[in-house]
Amino acid sequence: MSYLIELDNIRKSYRKMVALKDVSLQVEHGITGLLGPNGAGKSTLIKVLLGLVRLNSGSGSVLGKQLGKEGREIRSLVGYMPEDDCYFTGMTGIEMVTFCASLSGIPAGEAMRRSHEILDFCGVQQERYRSVEGYSTGMRQKVKFAGAIVHDPELLILDEPTSGLDPEERESLLNRVSVLCKGFKKSALISTHILPDVQAICDNVIILAEGEVRVSSSLAELSKPTSPKFMATVVEGEERLVAKLNRASLAAELTPTMQVSVNVSNETDLQLFYQICEQNDIVLKSLVPSLNSLQEIFMAAIGGGNNANS
Repeated sequence: MSYLIELDNIRKSYRKMVALKDVSLQVEHGITGLLGPNGAGKSTLIKVLLGLVRLNSGSGSVLGKQLGKEGREIRSLVGYMPEDDCYFTGMTGIEMVTFCASLSGIPAGEAMRRSHEILDFCGVQQERYRSVEGYSTGMRQKVKFAGAIVHDPELLILDEPTSGLDPEERESLLNRVSVLCKGFKKSALISTHILPDVQAICDNVIILAEGEVRVSSSLAELSKPTSPKFMATVVEGEERLVAKLNRASLAAELTPTMQVSVNVSNETDLQLFYQICEQNDIVLKSLVPSLNSLQEIFMAAIGGGNNANS
């Protein structure tokens, strides 16, 4: 199988501070969320993948290109959107994106054409002719994203792409990433502290803590329930249902979101649950398996620390 990213015992230190400790990964194509608390090593990992720092030991590849040997080739295949603002004072939006295209060796005329096309895709209209320093946070994020994809890269590395965006802008940017990856066969690595963003579009999840990989798996696999719990939503009578279920030896409790969490381990338990609802005139709206929360997975991976931010 050809992996998007392969790392073998990567180690990177800055003097006495070890940023990455023998990191080994195999990341499949698709959309991968990169999570971890402050100081986990996410920024260093991104620099490693872009070939911007020299490794102390270990080896790896990105899109089949070797780290430490083919850094320029890797960067030509990657679209990088940094967390911090990166624009030249006095440049307009269209000039910034055209400049990014030219850095990839695209001829001037084609760079201008592509830049207009990409800004259309990113929802930037007449604002493209205004100076970037006058943009709102949302507009700057759009232009950074446009600059990252204008050269049609195979892999997007996006560092906090939805930071500072309102809910509508967040959804729009995530939709664009999803369209590119699922409609045009791109891949993306998204470093973020916003867990709902990962749940919304990611196929895979990597969690770093203290320079080590604590989790690397598909989101579907991580979300599988570890117990036979189901979540029931009813029209009314949640507390009454919980009491009736517990009396019938079906362990149940009411969640903060007013859902009934109930252990249903076999077909007999399921039939008993339905029978109790029917006998007590409780109208069931939905009954679904209880999936593991990404928040719980994250906290367990980092050892229950109190900082869930990137």
